[in-house]
Amino acid sequence: MQPLCYTDPMITAAATAPQTRAAESATLALAREVLETEAAAVRALVARLDERFLAAVRLILACRGRVVVSGMGKSGHIGRKIASTLASTGTPAFFMHPGEASHGDLGMITGEDILVALSHSGESAELLLILPLAKRAGAKVVAVTGSPGSSLGRQADIVLDTHVEKEACPLNLAPTASTTAALAMGDALAVALLDARGFGHEDFARSHPGGSLGRKLLTHVADLMHTGTAVPAVRDDALLPEAVLEMSRGRLGMTAVLDPEGKVAGVFTDGDLRRTLERVEDFKRARIVDHMTRAPRSIAPDRLAAEAVQLMDRHKINQLLVVDGNGSLVGALNMHDLLRAGVL
Repeated sequence: MQPLCYTDPMITAAATAPQTRAAESATLALAREVLETEAAAVRALVARLDERFLAAVRLILACRGRVVVSGMGKSGHIGRKIASTLASTGTPAFFMHPGEASHGDLGMITGEDILVALSHSGESAELLLILPLAKRAGAKVVAVTGSPGSSLGRQADIVLDTHVEKEACPLNLAPTASTTAALAMGDALAVALLDARGFGHEDFARSHPGGSLGRKLLTHVADLMHTGTAVPAVRDDALLPEAVLEMSRGRLGMTAVLDPEGKVAGVFTDGDLRRTLERVEDFKRARIVDHMTRAPRSIAPDRLAAEAVQLMDRHKINQLLVVDGNGSLVGALNMHDLLRAGVL
């Protein structure tokens, strides 16, 4: 069988060659300097959040179209992420490549849209080419640039200044701190818009229906709980043997104990059974009411399944009774149900 890929022995040797202590120390020092430089670039943005930022928020909130994000090179990669974050937090947005825009994609922009243009230098030729055309269509322009006095900055309606003192690159050439600053400014804008729109958990869930995040946000207790005869339950005048038989039938590791009105008086679990067997003298005559756990933990059917997980973890339990607003039993849930649903 042929190998899946060919590895150059020289590359392998170089990759596995041990570094000297001095070289390793220098590597860590450089990495720390990169992080400190980028952190400083983000901190510097705080003082620049002023009326221009608020104007950008107001402009986007009033937008009747879409937010079109555009940028070339590394700014384009950052722009894609900003557009994605905006779209997932309640602001309809998409990314448009400026190179493709001049070959037909400019038709994506309408007079009701807002163009968010990213360029650290503010002199990206591809972006400057489409700017007057977008404005002619009636779109407003928000510039995210490290050079407010650049061609982009002068043509924009609003400028968000992401200037950095230096790049994290030792050569001060590769976009590093500047792209981090632009990304952070985009996040600040997206979160400010999210808050202004009152975008909540349910809204977020509708934007993220797939994967584990969607399951945690969309799945409610009522979607997973056992109901009807599948919920083990005995009356509070029952004897222990009856409760144990009901537990075995229900296979949930517990049985609810109900008062004459059908409200939850307690719960009897596998753990309660083990403790009872250690101390009870006449098992057959023992009453469930004397050995059950009173005022057990419970949850409402309209709560998120993720909240049930938190409740179980916090109180070190594996089962939950589901009750309505009157305290009546409507279902039961255990950890295995949550595991099967992928909520954990």
